[in-house]
Formats: sequence, C-alpha cells, structure tokens
Amino acid sequence: MNKQQLANKIWESANKMRSKIEANEYKDYILGFIFYKFLSEKELKFLKENDFQESDLPNLTEDDQTTVEFVKERIGFFISYENLFSTWLQMGADFNVSNVRDALSAFSRLISPQHKKVFNGIFDTLQTGLSKLGDSAGSQTKAISDLIHLIRDIPMDSRQDYDVLGYIYEYLIGKFAANAGKKAGEFYTPHEVSLLMSEIVANHLKDREAIQIYDPTSGSGSLLINIGRCMARYLNNPNGIKYYAQELKQNTYNLTRMNLVMRGILPDNIFTRNADTLENDWPFFDESDPVHTYSPLYADAVVSNPPYSQNWDPSNKENDPRYSSFGLAPKTKADYAFLLHDLYHVKPNGIMAIVLPHGVLFRGGEEGQIRRNLVEQGFIDTIIGLPPNIFFGTGIPTIIMVLRRGRENNDILFIDASKGFEKDGKTNRLRASDIRRIVDTVVERREVPKFSRIVGLAEIAANDYNLNIPRYVDSSESAESWDIYSLMFGGIPNSEIDALSDFWQAFPTLRASLFRSLSDAYSELHPDSLRSRIEGHQDVQHFISRFTEAFANFGPFLKSQLIDQWETLEIPREENVLSAEIFHRLAAFPLVDPYEAFQLLDDEWKQIAGDLEILQTEGFNALRKVDPKMVTKKKGDKEVEVQDGWLGHVFPFDLVQKNLLTDETNQLTQMEERQAEIASELEELLDSRSEEEKESEMVNEAGDAFVLKEINKYLKELKDQKPEPGSFEEKLTRAADLIAEDKTLRSKSKKAKDALENTTKETIESLTDEKALQLLEQKWVKPLSDTLLRIPSVLLRTLTAKLQALGEKYAVTFEQVETQIHDTQDELSSMLADLTGNEFDLRGLEEFRRWL
Repeated sequence: MNKQQLANKIWESANKMRSKIEANEYKDYILGFIFYKFLSEKELKFLKENDFQESDLPNLTEDDQTTVEFVKERIGFFISYENLFSTWLQMGADFNVSNVRDALSAFSRLISPQHKKVFNGIFDTLQTGLSKLGDSAGSQTKAISDLIHLIRDIPMDSRQDYDVLGYIYEYLIGKFAANAGKKAGEFYTPHEVSLLMSEIVANHLKDREAIQIYDPTSGSGSLLINIGRCMARYLNNPNGIKYYAQELKQNTYNLTRMNLVMRGILPDNIFTRNADTLENDWPFFDESDPVHTYSPLYADAVVSNPPYSQNWDPSNKENDPRYSSFGLAPKTKADYAFLLHDLYHVKPNGIMAIVLPHGVLFRGGEEGQIRRNLVEQGFIDTIIGLPPNIFFGTGIPTIIMVLRRGRENNDILFIDASKGFEKDGKTNRLRASDIRRIVDTVVERREVPKFSRIVGLAEIAANDYNLNIPRYVDSSESAESWDIYSLMFGGIPNSEIDALSDFWQAFPTLRASLFRSLSDAYSELHPDSLRSRIEGHQDVQHFISRFTEAFANFGPFLKSQLIDQWETLEIPREENVLSAEIFHRLAAFPLVDPYEAFQLLDDEWKQIAGDLEILQTEGFNALRKVDPKMVTKKKGDKEVEVQDGWLGHVFPFDLVQKNLLTDETNQLTQMEERQAEIASELEELLDSRSEEEKESEMVNEAGDAFVLKEINKYLKELKDQKPEPGSFEEKLTRAADLIAEDKTLRSKSKKAKDALENTTKETIESLTDEKALQLLEQKWVKPLSDTLLRIPSVLLRTLTAKLQALGEKYAVTFEQVETQIHDTQDELSSMLADLTGNEFDLRGLEEFRRWL
C-alpha cells in the first residue's frame, strides 16, 4: 500500500469517526490499534516458526503456563488466542468493546520482567480513551469494529520505504491542525529532514561496530529509526545499535516505543523515558538500585528536533554541568538549552545534529554569549540553512546545526541549502538529490560557489559571532541585466554569452559556429535553425558519442548487480553501489550535474528496492503471483470492497502485455485508437452544422452528441434518396454509420480487453525462469538505462532554450520600435484624414492629428 492509498483509507475512517471523538485524538486510537495488530502478527509468526500448527492456536491460553513463559521469554509479551487481532476480525457480530478492554488488561499482566520498560503502559492512551468512542457499549463496539477493519489492510512488514506510524501521525496532525493546534508540529520531523540528519550522523559513525544514539525529544521516533536504517549500510551487525529516547508527552512517548518495536529493533536495545528533558535529565541510575546501576548516558550520536523557542525555567541551573561552561538560555527561548543538553551527552568522538529556528544564529543577549563560547571552543562543525515551509505548522526558516567534540580546528562550514527543493502541496520537500548534495558537501567539507563556504574564527569574530548564513554564503540570484547598447543598436553582449561558459568548455568550437561577431563586445546568432546547428555540430556529436560509450555497458552492469545477485545483495547498501558507479562514469562529463543523475536513480530505486524485498522475502515464485484487484463500490448505503480483475504481484500487466503479448495488445490498441478517431469525427460533424441545422432535434440537450434514434427516424423518411455531398442528410448518414461502428467496436474491445487480462494472468502464472528474468530486466534495468542515456538531449534542449531566450531578448532594438511607432502614427494620421463629419468632429480630428 503506497502513501496515497494509506492516506485515503485513514481519512475516510477519520471522517466517519468525527462525531464520536475529538479529531486530534483520533490518531492515538488508530496508532494504538495498529501497534496491537503488529504485536499479534509478531507472535503468530514466532509461533509458526517454532512448529506451532494452525490447529494449535485455539489452545493458546493463559492456562498453558509453559507456552506463556516460552513466548514471553523470547518476544517479551504474550497474547492469548482469544485476544489476537485476527481473532477479533473473525468474531464478526460477536465482537464487543469488552474484548478490547480484556485484551489490553491481559497484555499489561503478561509482559516479561526484562521488557517492562519497553512495553509497560504502552497502551494506556488507548485503554483510557475507549469510552470516548461512543455513548454506549454498542456504539463503542461499532466504532472499534470500523477501525480494526480499516487497520486490517495497513502494512505491518517494515518493507515500506516510509515510516508507517510516523507518516500516519504526520498526516493526521496536518489534517487536524485546526483542532490539534499548530504546536503539534513540534513532535514530527519530516522524513527528508530526518534522512538528511541521519546520513550525516551515519557517515561519521560508519567505522564503528556498536553505537549508542539518543534523541531527547523523540516524538514519533522517526529520527532514531532513520539513523538505524542509514547505519545498516555500514554495520555488519544490525543489532549493534542501542536506541535511547526521551519524550515529555505520554501519548507521544508511547508512539516512540511503538515505532521502535515495529521497525524490528530488539527490545533489549530500546531504552526510553517519559520525562521533561530540560528539567529531568536522563537518570544516572535506576531508582530501585542506585548504587549498582549508576550509568551516565554518553552517546555516539545525539539528534533532536526540539520545540522551537519555547519557555523554560533556567533558575538554579547555573551549576548544571550541561550549561555551566557555556551559559543559560533566556527563559523565553529554550533553543540553546536543548542544544547544550544534547552536546553534554555526546561522547568525546561523537556527533550531534539539531534542528533549530534560524534566529539562534544571530539573536543577542544570553544566546549571543552561548554562541560565542561554542564557536571559540570549536564545537560547531556545520550550519545548514533549510528551505522555507519545510516543517508542518511553521513557515519560519530553520537550520540544522552539526556539532562535534574533539575537532582539531574551530572553522565552520556554512551551507545555504534553501534553494534546493520541490513543491509538495503547500509545503516544500527536499529531494533525494538535494539530500545527497548536502551530505557530500558536509562529509568532504566542500566549498561550492553560492552554496557552501568554510569560514575561519577570525572572520566570525569580526562579525561579532553572528552566524547568519547570508553573511558568509551569497546564494542570491543575480538580477537580470539589460545592455543599453544592445537595446539601442542590436546584437548580444559577449558578456552574456560568456555566462554559458560551462557549455563552451564542453563544446569548444560550438560558440564560433552559432555566433557572428559584430565587434569586440557584441555578437549575433546565425539566422538559420539554432537547434539543427547545435545538434549537428561536431563537438556535440562527439560529446553524445562519448556519453553513450560511457554508459554503453551500464545495462549489463545493472543486470549483474540486481538480477544476477538478487538473492544475496544487501538492499540498504545497493543504491550507494549504483550511485558510485554513475558518479564514476560521469566524472569525465563536468557539464552533467551528477546529483540530477542521482535523482533519476533514486526515482527508479524506490520501485526496484520494493521488488527486491518481495523477492528476498517470498522467493522467486513471487514473480509468478497475481493478486485480486480490490475496489470500493457502493452497495445500498454502504461502501464495500469487491474484486475488479487482477494485478501482478511484481509485474504490472501492461509490462507483460508490452513484452510478451504484443499481437493481442496491438489489436486492442488499434480498436481503441479507432474509437478515438470516431469520437473525433463525430465532434467534427457536430461542429460543421450550420445555425439552421443546429435547430434540429438530432442531438441531445447539451448539444454535444448525436441521438441515433432521431437520426434513424429522419433518414428513414428519406427512403432511398441519395444525400447530396455536404448536405445535412449526408452528415447524418455519416454520423449514423460512425455510431454503429463505435457500438460494434465497444463490444469487441471489451471482449478483447477481458480476454487480454485473462491471458496476462495466465502468462504471469506460467512464466518460465528465463521469461521472468527478462521481464525483471525490462522493469528494473531498461527504464534507468534509457533515462540516463537521455541526459545529453536534456542538456541540449536547455542550451537551445537559453540561446533562444538570449536572441529574443535583444531581437528588437529601440530604433526599430521607434520606427514602428512612427509608421503607425503616419498610417493612423492618414486614416484620420479620410474621415468626414460635422464642423466640430473635423476640428476634434485635426487636434488629434496634431498630437500624433
């Protein structure tokens, strides 16, 4: 299920529930039930992997203490058969809200002692809120039944390329913003920002076998989850990460724990705490055994997206070790309090990344002093300016600040990444290529004009420790300039042609072929076709030839990487392998932006990675599977799901039809094309009617379609008279023939379509290994190879458009405009002289002519 399908299902359910619960509370119920379903399925999977048969499951009760203890010891909890999510679904009309109350109560009792901190109280928000789902047990039962049937279809297998719980949380917060309040945005870090921070952190930690990561304002847990996913590309032991999370709000704290467990993290690696981060720092000991459990928390990485500029209480914290070396943040803005808290918990060779409002870079007072201390002590490594409107609930500019201990110098890398994004509704979103560009710049500490710059302490001190990014990186676009001489006399300034120097370096003799020199400072474009001159030029042809040669064997490389090794390749690492290969091949082509090429790879990789996970999980036979295509239809007052054909489990039907069923597909296509031609011809006949003919009753009330019954009735009265060419009768005769042909074609095409669908289903189910591998090549390899090979043509279109715009900019001179105005005035004056009228008209016209 993709994001859009998931969003539609959730919102449909939320609308039904609006009269029962507060809109902003709905998320807590759906997230709680999703997690309960996950735990139920986890237990069932565990039992089946340990020789439990389907017939054994009904005997799964609390009375069987041996099994209860066995399950608790292995997975941390036990759910009896009667309390499983799947059992609730099977109960049908016998299901009752009391089943949920009993199940949640039993779950609390049946947590293993070793996993109490992970699972204890995790369903409190759900359990205490069940009574809000209706005024009676019956209405509560109906509401819960609707919810669990919705949740039945939500994916639980961790194979999605997005954080399911986090996405639902963000989606519902956005939808319910009016009720939930804008502050809800404090707790969710957009996936792309989370991924950016995670990539930076993971690169810093990539050589370590075991790490600790900590988020003191964990919210949905998305930051921790993404770091874990990024680290999976480097760690040989995926269980070598320990996750520490602290969260103030209980329902959000529960969400953190749910999310970490759902992502397959071992409970032994999860350490969470429900407390105020600034007031109650991570405890150095377990209250029940303070002497033997003393263990201060110092992590390899600390990441956070704290609430922006909130109030806090700095009183009596002068000696708090978190702040004593730097100063106290003002009570109206806790931003630096959170930053210093994070920094305190970073190990000597660790790293931290924090999202903050832009104001922390330049505000004065206590914040200015803290900033100075951080700069002079060399803790600030990088400052990244993010695009506007990237966080839900706030349009204020935000930054990511990266700090490291143990740095050898105190310079700072400034990155202005505010221009790289794509629009996504009302918000802006970082693309994969934007993230990769920023991460590479941080890791390699690159200086890129108008994007990044390394600034030393002396310059920062000269700016009074103001870290506002525009002071150090000017990313503003130059205002378009107009050359006065060119406007007056024509020609294109050579300085504006020079601005396309990247192209002239790639095509050394092309410029001379496109322009004729008018003087030392001005040129003009050759009058013949610009596009043909560019595309036919020897430099361009040589560039295309070299590029094609560089990627000539990229298809076979992809095949060997993806298809030949599908069983053993490590999916989290593979995109890096492919991108490194693309970057290597593009090294000889500085005109090509490798990050745009990376974006092309990432666009395809999402589909490829999903398919690979299916194959590695379900085996090669997954390629031969088809699934029912379910659609929602209205049945009476209810909407029900019914099957409407089939879908390929891995291979789309159109891919199979295009490659293996070409004759049948072409026949259907020809029929559909003919139907389109008929529709066009009928439209032309309608438009060709005279005003008198439009008064006839041969068309419907809307006037956009012929009525065959009326046409046949009219033509029957003409008997055997042959209509004259171009007459209304001939048009009607032609319309009748076309409508009849269309009716026949509709019947034939429907049968052909149904037959093709059945044939496609049978073809997929009977694929040979060889054919299946060929289809994988068509689905995975060909689209990416073809897209990359189109890069030169995209570049040439860009150059052509820029040159055309340059030519049009100075195509008309002021002298020509003046001449046109003068000629128009003379023509108008001459026309006025020919006009006649009474004495006053003529006097008025004469005065008008004097003004021309």
